[in-house]
Amino acid sequence: MQGTHVPAGMSGATGASGTPGADRASGRGTAAKGPAAGSDVKDLLLTALAPASWATVYSVTAALLPDNRPMLAATLRALPAGLVLLAYNRKLPHGSWWWKSTVLAILNFGAFLPLVFFAAYRLPGGVAATIGAVQPLMVAGFSLLVLRVRTSPPVLLAAVAGVGGVALMTLTGRAALDPLGVAAALLAVGLIGLSIVLTKKWGSGESPLVMTGWQLTVAGVLLTPFTLLGEGLPSHLTGANIAGYAYIGVVATAAAYPLFFRGIGRLAPTSVSLLSLVGPPVAAVIGVVAMDQVLTVWQVVGLVVALAAVVAGQALGRKS
Repeated sequence: MQGTHVPAGMSGATGASGTPGADRASGRGTAAKGPAAGSDVKDLLLTALAPASWATVYSVTAALLPDNRPMLAATLRALPAGLVLLAYNRKLPHGSWWWKSTVLAILNFGAFLPLVFFAAYRLPGGVAATIGAVQPLMVAGFSLLVLRVRTSPPVLLAAVAGVGGVALMTLTGRAALDPLGVAAALLAVGLIGLSIVLTKKWGSGESPLVMTGWQLTVAGVLLTPFTLLGEGLPSHLTGANIAGYAYIGVVATAAAYPLFFRGIGRLAPTSVSLLSLVGPPVAAVIGVVAMDQVLTVWQVVGLVVALAAVVAGQALGRKS
């Protein structure tokens, strides 16, 4: 199984949160001042915790999970966390949110997670990370088609720079391009981009925690028969396997998704998607600190460019 760097924009999804105002939805308006500016920074930092945690998913998949079981990984990531959150919240969708939340559940988890793990098993981490970095550009395209919101050229330029930074940081001359893996990764990124924009269009049905639990449960139930028929259950799981599934389910799912969903309603779509660029630098730092990896000069340059693109994109989005 290949890949140690996670494409942040491919490991997470979107959900529901507060209904945004027109200016924030489009990323337009005057720069916030005083308490509003502080609130924006808080929202950005809290939302960024999600892709930062997702940056560890590919490493955990490579190191701890059983080989070649993407459907099992997707199901065990979604269903247990969803059932726990559903039992804790004790709330169900109402009205039109029955079908809206089901659509989002499929986009965010039911289709997205199998594609992510399929790509994780077939692609080097650098290739997957670079593909995931195009998420802001896809979100800009969906925003134009669905929301009729045009992303400003400076923000698009920051997004392109971010892709370049991630490529410098993660790609190597030996990177192999598995066609099926690339297709799965691109489709996964597209699903997340569409989900972010649809959530922005539809607003909120319940709190992020409630919607997270419901969507994870729906996706887990839908995935279970495909997992049983397609892969079956493993004959045994090691302690490392269990630890890996527990980490992904608790930290990178039950804790991370509500934070990301919260940010969807408080930030412009492109602002949220630009935060996906946080993941590869976090993965690189983890590699240096925990795995004794050494970054080349070009990787350091890429890391700086990717983080600069995030900061510049957020600042330009508020001013445009």
